[in-house]
Formats: sequence, structure tokens, C-alpha cells
Amino acid sequence: MADRTEMSRSFGAEAAAYEAGRPDYPLEAVEWMLEPIRRSGHTPRVADVGAGTGKLTRVALAAGAEVVAVDPDARMLDTLRAHVAGVPTRVGTAEKLPLPDGSLDAVLVAQAWHWVDPEAASAEVARVLGDGGVLGLVWNLRDENVDWVRRMTEVMTPSNAELMLAQGTPPVGPPFGEFEHRGWTWSRPMTRETLFAMARSRSYSATVDDATRARMTAQLGELFDDIGATGDAVVELPYTTEAFRFLRP
Repeated sequence: MADRTEMSRSFGAEAAAYEAGRPDYPLEAVEWMLEPIRRSGHTPRVADVGAGTGKLTRVALAAGAEVVAVDPDARMLDTLRAHVAGVPTRVGTAEKLPLPDGSLDAVLVAQAWHWVDPEAASAEVARVLGDGGVLGLVWNLRDENVDWVRRMTEVMTPSNAELMLAQGTPPVGPPFGEFEHRGWTWSRPMTRETLFAMARSRSYSATVDDATRARMTAQLGELFDDIGATGDAVVELPYTTEAFRFLRP
């Protein structure tokens, strides 16, 4: 089985599937994470770290922020630039940000903090933030209170994010301490094609052997038949979004 580093760098090979299969983030969640900056009355300067194909980048732009997108995989940033025009991009990680000291109002990390070294990443985020800056962590999670969604996760295996959040608050290091938390519930219309794309975009699927991947695909196909996700039919995939807001002292 692939280790965490290999899994964390596996997404570029499935960048197209990631773009098609992964949802954007609720605008309200991004606005909430940036709310402390808004109170100062100026346009937030934001880094989307672990930006991937720009799922959060485009929402941060819609929220009125100036955004730089950072990701360790140049292939993901290539896809981001194809879908989000005019956003500067940088290859980098949360532990080593290619950005100047105190240059940002917020660092947002969507669907990626579970891959980082929280102590090193927290110190590096603090370096690029000004006083009172925001570290915002956010995840879209499928709502497994719904039976077919739970069955789908059993086939795909739980993600590192799901396992981490099941234990409680995401770990952060100094200088960050107290935090605020908000959650939202919503659903995304999906077809059979986009459901399969979502499954292919996950690190586990991208790094298993061909036989395991084929078995998963067959089992998912049976499940999608059961729920009526055939042809162009649309089903609603329920999500919860969990956001955490930390302020730099």
C-alpha cells in the first residue's frame, strides 16, 4: 500500500477526474473564514494552499479575495489555470510556502491539512500571515448518515480526512490556539460519470493496484445501479462542510 507522501502527491495523475468529480465549497463557508479580515475593511490577500484544480480558489475569488494558488503538483496547477483565469500559481507546500513574510491576510487549506505536518505547517503559515491573520481549514465530507453514501465509502475505504476528523478538531501547532468551527449541509447533483470521477480522484484509488481498482469499480457500478445512477440520470450526493478558523496572535 502507498505511504502518506505518495498518496498526498497522487492527485496530479487524476487531475481531470478531480476537477469533474470533486465539489466546490459553499460560498458561505469561505466568507465565514474570511470574516475577520473583512472587518478591517480591505480586500483579503489569500493563499489557497493545496489548491489542486482550484475548487476553493474560484470560490475565494467570488468572495472578493485576491488569491494566489499553491500546490505541490504542477499538473494540478496546470488544470487550475485552465479553469481559473488570471490567478498566480506557485509550486509549494504548507510546510514550505514560496511567499514573503507577513504578506497575507489568510491562508486557506481545503481538503489538504490532513496531509501536512501540523507543527511545521502551522509555523510556516504564521510566517506568511500578518498579525490577526486567518488560518482557515475546510473539508467537504460526504454525509454517511445516508445509507447508500455509507456503502459507497465502504467500497472506496475511508479517507485520511474522514479518519482525522472522526477524532475531533484538526491538529494545529503554535502559534495557533483557540479556534471557531462552523458546519453546513447541502447536496450536489451527480451523474454516474461524475460519481465515478469522484471515486477515481481519491488518493486510495489512484495508488492501489489494477486488480483492486477494477474490483472497486465493479462494486461501485453495482451500487450506482441500485440507486438509479444510470445513463444521464441525476442523483443528489449529500455533503457536510466543516470549517475551522484560527487567528494568528
